[in-house]
Amino acid sequence: MDTVAWNKSELSVGELSQRSGVAVSALHFYERQGLISSRRTSGNQRRYKRATLRRVALIRIAQRVGIPLADINRALASLPDGRTPNQEDWERLSMRWRAELDERIRQLQQLRDDFTDCIGCGCLSLRRCALANMHDALGEHGPGPRRLIEDEAACG
Repeated sequence: MDTVAWNKSELSVGELSQRSGVAVSALHFYERQGLISSRRTSGNQRRYKRATLRRVALIRIAQRVGIPLADINRALASLPDGRTPNQEDWERLSMRWRAELDERIRQLQQLRDDFTDCIGCGCLSLRRCALANMHDALGEHGPGPRRLIEDEAACG
């Protein structure tokens, strides 16, 4: 596989795809969503600034941890003149998502630790349910697995 020359200031969509590891179709989608932009050559071919690689990397990282594209788009749109995020921008953006990520981590740890036990869903199929959720008492607090979403309900 050929590598993209380091000294190219603009990349074709194929080169951007090759270097970023993102499918051409996904890059087109990102562009339709306003996450990245290109200019068109006289032959109507897309050309991306090399700095678009950083935007694509940020999008991929944020998506990997479950941040919705709409939130990513808002974050990128907050950058002056649609510029590529620099280190200060990345620190600010990551701080914006920190509380959400911390909560997601807490929920995943709770799921990992508690899902093998009574979760308060009302099934009463585990022996532990008789102690943790006798007579489905947790059902009076609302629908769903109450022991897993209890904190969510209290905050909501």
